[in-house]
Amino acid sequence: MTTVFGLNKSSGESVHKADFSKLTTPSKEIVLVVNGEASHPFRIADDIYTELKYDALAYFYQNRSGIEIKPEYVQRADLARPAGHPNETVTCFNKTDAKGNKWPGCDFELNVSGGWYDAGDHGRYVVNSGISVWTLLNLYERSLWIKDAKVPFADGTQTIPETNNNVNDLLDEVRWNVEFMMAMQVPNGKKVTVPEGDQSANLNQLKLTEIDASGLAFHKVADEKWTGMPLPPHKDTMDRAIFYPTTSATLNLAATAAQCARIWKDIDPAFSGQCLTAAQRAWDAANAHPEVLAYDNFTGSGPYGDTDLSDEFYWAGAELFITTGEAKYLKAIKASPLYLVSPSDDKESSNGLYWGNLASAGTLSLALVPNELPKNDILQARKNIQKTADIYLKSVDEEGYNIPYTSEEYPWGSNSEILNNGIFLSYATDFTGDIKYLQAAADGMNYILGNNPLDKSYISGYGENALQNPHHRFWSFQADNNSPKPAPGAMSGGPNSINFSDPIAATIKGKCIGQTCFVDDIGAWTLNEITINWNSPLVWITTVLDEKRLNQ
Repeated sequence: MTTVFGLNKSSGESVHKADFSKLTTPSKEIVLVVNGEASHPFRIADDIYTELKYDALAYFYQNRSGIEIKPEYVQRADLARPAGHPNETVTCFNKTDAKGNKWPGCDFELNVSGGWYDAGDHGRYVVNSGISVWTLLNLYERSLWIKDAKVPFADGTQTIPETNNNVNDLLDEVRWNVEFMMAMQVPNGKKVTVPEGDQSANLNQLKLTEIDASGLAFHKVADEKWTGMPLPPHKDTMDRAIFYPTTSATLNLAATAAQCARIWKDIDPAFSGQCLTAAQRAWDAANAHPEVLAYDNFTGSGPYGDTDLSDEFYWAGAELFITTGEAKYLKAIKASPLYLVSPSDDKESSNGLYWGNLASAGTLSLALVPNELPKNDILQARKNIQKTADIYLKSVDEEGYNIPYTSEEYPWGSNSEILNNGIFLSYATDFTGDIKYLQAAADGMNYILGNNPLDKSYISGYGENALQNPHHRFWSFQADNNSPKPAPGAMSGGPNSINFSDPIAATIKGKCIGQTCFVDDIGAWTLNEITINWNSPLVWITTVLDEKRLNQ
């Protein structure tokens, strides 16, 4: 029997809930019929994430820059392609930006080959790389420090070129992007012109200052103008540049390079040392230039702008303290108002973990990885994470589709917020032993896979009504039937009830509510883009949920 939930404010529907928990025997082709309406056939099993986690990680190989994507490493032959932007050596942007500011450029070039294409375009960004790398490396670190956790993606299990090299395959994939991030660091003694101080109210007349930018990280490498679709990366002929270094990019490098240094310490000591040097240089540079902010002044790439960098400073300080134990990093994080913070405002979704709010990443690392904090502080960090999980757990009962999400508004990339919330829930189970938290994370995955008002799986290749037309310049079958359909395992950003700036989204503005503000269309970049920072928590959650099967 179903139970009546009533009005689901996030979708405007009257909802009943059906509980299948009594069905514990693996079953196939189950159909639910209510008042003559039949559901899709579905199965109940304990291995539903086993294949998905590998496809979710394969997303990163297939979006690599600077390397040929070979048929032996992809799920279908049409997904193979030549290398995009190989041996990419570029200089600073030296033209007039979209707001009329003339940029003088710089007197050097950098080879910034490698890394992952960020999303549907051909830009690569240090800021969004940060949370993506951190999430994947955190999954690996969890396996080191949580009792009974399984080491994910052992060497030889993922189909990538580096497999069977005696290094974990997840680490091999992440290293491809870490090396790119370090390549974006300004060499010693080099000067670059940047906008110092908060000039967000004066974007048409930026005051540009030449500084010694040693150790800072360039924000992005990207096309100078937007390109159309379809456009595989190897056919991109647009002029490209590195866009000025920012404090936020530099702190993203500091945090993830510090994480890298401790993980690779025994695996590859030379690479570990390279990472630690980059992290420490970045920390010093960010403190020397604490307010070089990113602005939306350039066409052809996203801004990833952020005017509050207190969270990045705390996060980077925490990662460096864990890795080095040095007093200066401890002093910095203890002086931060964000010390041991975890998302707490249950009505403000932007309070959660995402690329623009990274403080809780620092707290999660401090709570997980052994470090020299007092034991009571580590315990407090874990308690704060559990409090966050309790907020998300409460929302499951208050929401018609049982999702760990607390807002009736759905922002750009809402699906990733649901999965990021699942990370806190998973750690609450790790720290307390109470499985109810992990169940709430699984409820979030149920929503992503089709238990939602649109009867839509937001993951390509999975579910009866799977994602078909993500916003992507290579996987562009809808725009050009000669282009491939998406590889399985890519997750769409999902419903967006706040920003309707693309032409497709504009047609549903005022006609949808929360969870129903979505169209599976290649032109709907505010709804249907796919990105590295959305697929990284998909890898995290599906791996941890599948781990429970392995532990049984």
